[in-house]
Amino acid sequence: MKTHFLRTSLLILFGAAVMIPYPAKSADTPKTKRPSIYDESLDGSQQIADALKTAKEEKKHVLLQFGANWCVWCHLLHNLFTTNEIVSEKLEADYVLIMIDVNKGHNKEINTKYGNPMRFGLPVLVVLDSDGTQLTTRSTGQLEKGKGHDPDKVLAFLKKWSPKE
Repeated sequence: MKTHFLRTSLLILFGAAVMIPYPAKSADTPKTKRPSIYDESLDGSQQIADALKTAKEEKKHVLLQFGANWCVWCHLLHNLFTTNEIVSEKLEADYVLIMIDVNKGHNKEINTKYGNPMRFGLPVLVVLDSDGTQLTTRSTGQLEKGKGHDPDKVLAFLKKWSPKE
């Protein structure tokens, strides 16, 4: 009798545990929202025109970073640009950085104009001189190391295409 009672109690407890509703994970469950680093409302052509004017005045190059707010690697590169002191200083000294949003076909004419750099994935970098001449396109996959971008590789890239080196 005790065994039957114990077995029945365990079955009831187990059944109750199975019936407890757990939060369902589905495609509708919102993911953690990253801060927006790309302004999805900006016209890339105007961004570039403004950047070229500044670059000419300050004797810098323009660095276009094509990407989208949903792109994890775009956030990683942006984080390196803003938190690594040496990279940040080099970027500030020699470049006008423009974040070109390409989410859902936005600014697709800019992608076309510069030879479809997005074929390399996101983020992708394009360097322009102050006259707007395209100097190079770089897949940032070449600048990665482990689970992020290698500060030494990024710095070497920035130095190589700097107007002051």
